[in-house]
Amino acid sequence: MASARSAFGALLHAWRDRLAPADAGFPVTGGRRAPGLRREELAQLAGLSVDYVLRLEQGRARNPSAQVVGALARALQLSRTERDELYRAAGLLPPRDGTIGTHVPPGIQRLTARLGDVPIGVFGADWTLLWWNGMWSGLHGDPALVPVGERNLARAVFGTGAARASMRPFRSDRGHGAFAASIVADLRDAVSRYPADAGLDRLVRELRDTSAAFAQLWTTATASQHTSDRKTVRHPELGDITLDCDVLVVPGADLRMVTYTAAGGSEDAGKLDLLRVTNGRAAGTLP
Repeated sequence: MASARSAFGALLHAWRDRLAPADAGFPVTGGRRAPGLRREELAQLAGLSVDYVLRLEQGRARNPSAQVVGALARALQLSRTERDELYRAAGLLPPRDGTIGTHVPPGIQRLTARLGDVPIGVFGADWTLLWWNGMWSGLHGDPALVPVGERNLARAVFGTGAARASMRPFRSDRGHGAFAASIVADLRDAVSRYPADAGLDRLVRELRDTSAAFAQLWTTATASQHTSDRKTVRHPELGDITLDCDVLVVPGADLRMVTYTAAGGSEDAGKLDLLRVTNGRAAGTLP
């Protein structure tokens, strides 16, 4: 196990040095003593503490979970082959075919990072949040402060844990009932396409057991899937911000890019501009 842990740390360090800060959405400034990402930048992108990343690189942290390895692989913008190598170095089996993918292609990550004036979140087929930019954190609150297993839209809408507690108040022009039903419709579709995905099965079972609303919708809902909407998000500093919410499907990856925009020159566009200036990139400090 010691050699596996040291191999894991060496991979983290090497791939961190390889990734250009600009491709991860960080401004390029002078004074960098080494190429690539700083350790605190990798921690921020993966939603982990800097100390935990340091211990992983040094081989002092044992047995990282599959969720942690997946978050690091996405933060490092690894290819599928490299991702699988990182899983094996951690003593874990790589994700199997036939399960919901959590791999976010590097091109999608670069696009998300460079569209810095638009809040963008990238979700898996089960509505798990996999990737986001600084403006998403500014609008919705920093997902890095939410435990990895709770970063799921269905948990935020129907659950009772950290995801629900962290969700900022909002209203949908379609109505909350229609929005909630569309999330259930998406999960039903995901179950039909990924019947062997154990994580998806656990999510559905848990929500059916803990949420009467989810259980009823699961058996009765015939709603269409969640696509585009117009939403008003209540921001703690800026008040209500009404935005067009569009869901874009990433071909070949079964991912959804959720974007929020406002018409140029509108009051809400001005609030987005202010959000970009005042919030910047929020840092996560998970233990």
